[in-house]
Amino acid sequence: MIKINKLYLFLIVIALVAPSLVYPVFLMKLLCFALFACAFNLLLGFVGLLSFGHAVFLGTGGYITGYLMLHTGLTPELGILAGTLGAGLLGAVYGKLAVKREGIYFAMVTLALAQLAFFFYLQAPFTGGEDGLQGVPRGALFGLIDLNDNFAMYYFVLAIFIFGFWLVQRTVHSPFGQILKAIRENEPRAVSLGYNVNDYKWVAFIISSALAGLAGSTKTLVFQLASLTDVHWHMSGEVVLMTLLGGMGTIFGPLVGAGVVISIQNMLSGGELGNYIHIIMGLIFIVCVLAFRSGIVGEFQKLVKKNFG
Repeated sequence: MIKINKLYLFLIVIALVAPSLVYPVFLMKLLCFALFACAFNLLLGFVGLLSFGHAVFLGTGGYITGYLMLHTGLTPELGILAGTLGAGLLGAVYGKLAVKREGIYFAMVTLALAQLAFFFYLQAPFTGGEDGLQGVPRGALFGLIDLNDNFAMYYFVLAIFIFGFWLVQRTVHSPFGQILKAIRENEPRAVSLGYNVNDYKWVAFIISSALAGLAGSTKTLVFQLASLTDVHWHMSGEVVLMTLLGGMGTIFGPLVGAGVVISIQNMLSGGELGNYIHIIMGLIFIVCVLAFRSGIVGEFQKLVKKNFG
């Protein structure tokens, strides 16, 4: 436990000094997607549910926060809270429908529901359609701290990420989390022990959806934009890639996977290879599945266990 605490302390120290060395907006983007990947990993890695439409919660949180910040003058913390709650409520509805199915049927239900929301957001007047919500004000945190300063905004985003990461970790290591793992490993056995597995899946789905909405709300403030990109099925595919690349079912896997994917996208976006970025990501996904089936963190953990017991 001491080693784990020291590791977390070391990572927090690095995160605190990082904006002095790396462009803060890039770091904020990484943290937002890392939180999104952590939320998705809670569902896929620890419950065994593959959602192909999880971007709908990222986008819903962003749209709610963006609209409220633009038209009601809410402070950023209240705007983000509203976006998170909205995504959680949508997750409660979608989850109630989806958890009744298993395997590929669950994945297809989540994809269909997400596409339904995508076309709704495309036509709805309050989302701005294809133009999205532009010029979303960052506002002042608690009415005191001006978030237009990138350094202030970065530390706010970092605090949100740490909270989300802590919530995922506490959920995974709680008795509730142990039941989720039991459902993932052997659902019929969990049923035979008297657990209502659908209810446990549903609660996990809601937590994951709310955290995805938290990531989306934060991302909207960072880039001052809420757009259809965040609810498109491509975004759902990206978070699957991040989770599998980093290591499904590991605590740090989504963070590492998001870091790799966002870094590659950032490096390639301004060059000649920018037009082929989706092909490159596809090749990375193929290599990961064939050669690193446990992901970067999973393979590293295996290596450490093999060599150091």
